[in-house]
Amino acid sequence: RDLHRLIRRQRQMCIRDSMKIAVLAKASIDPNLVEVDSANNVITEAMPLIISLYDKNAMEEALRIKERLGGEIHVLSALTWGPIDRRESEAENVLREIIAMGADNTHLIVDEGLINGDPSITSLALARLAEKLGGFDIYLAGEASMDMLSSQLPSKFAEILGIPVISFVKKLEIEDKRVKAVRSLEDVLQTVETELPAVISVTGEINQPRYTTALQIRKAFRKPINKYSLSDLGIEAVERRVERKAIKILPVERKRVKVEGESYEEMAEKLIEALIREGVIKPGG
Repeated sequence: RDLHRLIRRQRQMCIRDSMKIAVLAKASIDPNLVEVDSANNVITEAMPLIISLYDKNAMEEALRIKERLGGEIHVLSALTWGPIDRRESEAENVLREIIAMGADNTHLIVDEGLINGDPSITSLALARLAEKLGGFDIYLAGEASMDMLSSQLPSKFAEILGIPVISFVKKLEIEDKRVKAVRSLEDVLQTVETELPAVISVTGEINQPRYTTALQIRKAFRKPINKYSLSDLGIEAVERRVERKAIKILPVERKRVKVEGESYEEMAEKLIEALIREGVIKPGG
């Protein structure tokens, strides 16, 4: 038993000596504070930025890995909402929240080529940033950003780096340079394993992000944020696969169907018939 314990400790020490952890975090527009114009276009410039909630789960998991195995946490981010002259400082302030949780270093890409870009452009920029920093043992990201909810970036990012990706992870274990993860796929749980380095996107079920104190937040404002342009990362031209024309709120109009009857039973029958006609429920369902 003592021998097994010694071997396990030595293996963990090997991981501790080289573990580099990256967290992909996004300054998202706040979907809870939507502003629209008369044509139902979302006015993104008027909406504040906040840290995407699932990215906090990714950061919390990074902290737990560091507490178990040691290592260093780098936050990688890219500003994708403009205008840059106003959003740059706002993105920095938003990132301070995740820095306060315990990041060792923070890196932010700021470039007009990323504004309103699609996930492919953002993934390329973040992948080149990761390479510039020497690569990492594990990359943690939220399952989706809270504004666009595409869930594309972790997979595209992993493809560019040529490493495995495990998405929608609700439980994570690391040992002997291997990762074992439980994926939450709606009606089924799937357990998979792979070697590091790997990209892991986490769900909100994986943990409860810790709160930050006022002292931690004050200290976060003293930490520098390293900034990069696309040219700094060796990206001279950006090919946009998707051009965003507008983001709209879909209008919802009530049909105002009135159900009448002489008894509750009669009204219930008429309500069921109306729901069947609208396809809300199926006959006999």
